[in-house]
Amino acid sequence: MLVILGILVVFGSIIGGYLLEHGNLHVLFQPAELVIIGGAALGTVLIANPLHIVIKLAKGILGTLKGSPFTKAIYLENLKMLNEIFLYARKNGMAKLEADLDEPDKSQLFSNYPKLLKSKHVLEFFCDTVRMSISGGVTPLEVDQLMELDLEVQHHEHSEPVASLTTVADSLPGLGIVAAVLGVVITMGALGGPPEEIGHKVAAALVGTFLGILLCYGLFAPLAAAMTKQNQAEHDYMQFIRQAILAFVKGQAPSLAIEFARRSIPTHLRPSFKEMEAAVKGAPKG
Repeated sequence: MLVILGILVVFGSIIGGYLLEHGNLHVLFQPAELVIIGGAALGTVLIANPLHIVIKLAKGILGTLKGSPFTKAIYLENLKMLNEIFLYARKNGMAKLEADLDEPDKSQLFSNYPKLLKSKHVLEFFCDTVRMSISGGVTPLEVDQLMELDLEVQHHEHSEPVASLTTVADSLPGLGIVAAVLGVVITMGALGGPPEEIGHKVAAALVGTFLGILLCYGLFAPLAAAMTKQNQAEHDYMQFIRQAILAFVKGQAPSLAIEFARRSIPTHLRPSFKEMEAAVKGAPKG
């Protein structure tokens, strides 16, 4: 919601200031300039990126409008989940847990946490890692290296749409100049005509430059920054899962394993020890 509010503030401030100077909004409405700049920007995205990155880019922009899903409540729910799973494994044995890891969609243990089941890549990260540690012959260091490799690949994949959006933002001022130059060409062809017509065409050309700069610094560059922060929030969450798994495969007690996980949560989202204890006590017994 803050992203939407920010966009409204940017455009509201610019339009409001323009109106205070008795500007004519009709002059700023230049569909042809928007077609030139917007179409060229879209074309650069399609030229530079394969389809899967274009899809991720669109989803990333929509994701910034919705806000980060990784809230304090989500972390508390996951602490509760991790504690339950670790207690279950400690009580029934790691071999018993393997059946749940193989088919989490059919597992009674995982069915208590539908949000995890919907997040396929998080579920795969957790199940694949714990399953590997159960298989035997794998040290905690090797398990940690596997998780680090997985997170590096995810980080790279998440950075590609951001880089693409940043490239688009950087190109917009130049595309605005292209639109302005085309407007000047049209103006030159209208020389000798009525002054009002020439003035309108000059204004339309200047609007092209204005739109290119505005869309760059007022919209797309901030959206790229917001996507970066959104990706960092997901990375922090995955690190939280990583710390819990690593502590548990090292043989730590479930209570200590989830405390390691809690300490890895960013401070503005980290629940207190009492909040975590209250959430864990409300978990069903393993």
